[in-house]
Amino acid sequence: MKIPHLLSAATLALAITGSVHAQDKSGVAPHSKFYLKVAGGYFFSVFPGQYPNVGPYPPQDLRTEFTPGRPLDTLSRKILTGSYGEGVRGGLTFGYNINKYLAVEGTFNYFSSRKNLMTRSLATVAGSGKVLGSVESNGHVNAIDFAPSLVVSPGYEKVNPYVRIGVVVPLWGHLTIETEATQLSAPPAGLPVPPGAMVLTNISRKEQIKPNPTIGVQGALGVAFTVSPRFGVFVEAEYRNVPVRSKEKEITAYTETNTLVNGATGATIQALPGRNLDNLSVAEKNTKYVTTLDKGSNTEVGKKGAQTLYKNNNEPSNDLKSYINVGGLGLNAGIKFRL
Repeated sequence: MKIPHLLSAATLALAITGSVHAQDKSGVAPHSKFYLKVAGGYFFSVFPGQYPNVGPYPPQDLRTEFTPGRPLDTLSRKILTGSYGEGVRGGLTFGYNINKYLAVEGTFNYFSSRKNLMTRSLATVAGSGKVLGSVESNGHVNAIDFAPSLVVSPGYEKVNPYVRIGVVVPLWGHLTIETEATQLSAPPAGLPVPPGAMVLTNISRKEQIKPNPTIGVQGALGVAFTVSPRFGVFVEAEYRNVPVRSKEKEITAYTETNTLVNGATGATIQALPGRNLDNLSVAEKNTKYVTTLDKGSNTEVGKKGAQTLYKNNNEPSNDLKSYINVGGLGLNAGIKFRL
């Protein structure tokens, strides 16, 4: 009688244990192969290069000095270099686990570079330091891209290192250049002015350069930490190389003021007519970049005050293509959700 009782008790215990185990498993949601990642980071310039020209101004920091009766003296000249790959970036990633070792991801990124000094020029009068003219231009990049990639890892549960490789496809973006300039010049011929009067011109301009379609490469080395079955965090170092060629440029904001001033004291005498964005010619406002300039190109032929004259003022002007790189080395951190 004891053996049948023991067998019955054992059978009942196994049944209860199996039932509890089944209930525990049913209470845990199965892991989906799909996941989302949200990340942010900062990128640093790795291979700085020389900036492109800003119109007629080369990428340099130039200081000159004027002495009456003598040629303009160059006090200092420095080439300006850097990269538009330095700045902040945020991204949203859609991922799929093929298996515990491989995954594919598609990331939409927004990038905003820091401002870069592209050109600066300052001309002063010897002895007094009075400014005869100055130009300063700063540029920055805003862009959205799509980055598909393959992720390879050893498939560890808690702490999982990984390697990610892929490409970068820019979807939208532009280089914005902001320029501030001043110039002290002689009044136009025929303008009745007091002796010693000068014309002070102030120009504030913003232009946007749109790129040609391109493709870049990206790679990352990171570590993912599992916090719960559905939630984790990760940190990674990422490298990007995205070369970009200029396609066309448009001046989007322009203000030019002219003031008659006392040449010795700088005191204002009277305001003179100026210009704004609506007064610019088509050639001044729009530029199409080309690989070669020839006799058929719509290039500059002269100046009329602050106005630039072209072969055809009613058509976009032409300029040589420029190249920039929005790649760099970055540090990213974010969170991961299993769906």
